[in-house]
Amino acid sequence: AGSPVGHPTRRVLPNKPMQSFMSHTRAVWLMVVVTLLWSMAGVVTRHLEAARSFEVTFWRSFFNVLALAIGLTALRGPAVWRAIVRAPKAVWISGACWCVQFTAFMLALTLTSVANVLITMALGPLITALFVRVALGQRLPLRTWGAIVVAGIGIGWMYGQQLSAGVSIVGTAVAIGVPIAAAINFTVLQHVGFAADRTAAAPAQDMLPAVLIGAALSALVVLPLAYPFQASAHDLGLLALLGSVQLAIPCLLMVMLARVLPAPEVSLLALLEVVFGVTWAWLGAGEEPSLSTLIGGLLVLGALVVNELLGWR
Repeated sequence: AGSPVGHPTRRVLPNKPMQSFMSHTRAVWLMVVVTLLWSMAGVVTRHLEAARSFEVTFWRSFFNVLALAIGLTALRGPAVWRAIVRAPKAVWISGACWCVQFTAFMLALTLTSVANVLITMALGPLITALFVRVALGQRLPLRTWGAIVVAGIGIGWMYGQQLSAGVSIVGTAVAIGVPIAAAINFTVLQHVGFAADRTAAAPAQDMLPAVLIGAALSALVVLPLAYPFQASAHDLGLLALLGSVQLAIPCLLMVMLARVLPAPEVSLLALLEVVFGVTWAWLGAGEEPSLSTLIGGLLVLGALVVNELLGWR
């Protein structure tokens, strides 16, 4: 039937466990769950009592490390720690990208509105499409380019309202680091997947430890700036929720889904985080979206639905 992005050389190999039991449809729905979990960050952050800025980032990354250490040890056994020490370059590059994503996202949320952060992150599909085209030579079907354009129009419509209301330039500059790092990360994950597909006898590189590396680097980088700690017990409970449920679980799922879904499609589906996140902030934190935001969100959703329906056909 061909690949979901029209890449003529990509094929599903029976000896790849992830691809053998997971269909494209199931992977898409799991990616929707991933974005739903990711989107909780903004509304939960708005309910913190005392923790601010770098401290928020530190505790979320710290609890992410704790959850990942437990989860990966359960999945891989003690060998996972030896694998991290001997990890190849691709794992460390991916880990550095996760570090930027984890750190920049939470810092941006403390500097500007949830909607502005999420809308800035929505540049991801276009950046990812360009990266995989240049780095991997991967061609995208017309339907995916069309979805990126329509979704971009929707994002632009939403962003225009934010500009008219006044936004933080610093917050936007920090937030732009998230889609750039994510695009590099998706491209690396896709490259590792293609390499494994081309060499049937070689085992696929385990990229799950990269999430743990990224979380640990993020916690270490912001630790000096997070002191003195001011988080209350209430804050620590919410940040533990963010580190485990909102971050560790969906990030591990996303790494596994990158073995099934092409990078541009993963990035395009990740736009649902914008829609879910704005909705959570509206319902749970009173950040009511404007009419422009609602119209833009409908354009994003419509582009994603049409792209996936055409892909399934």
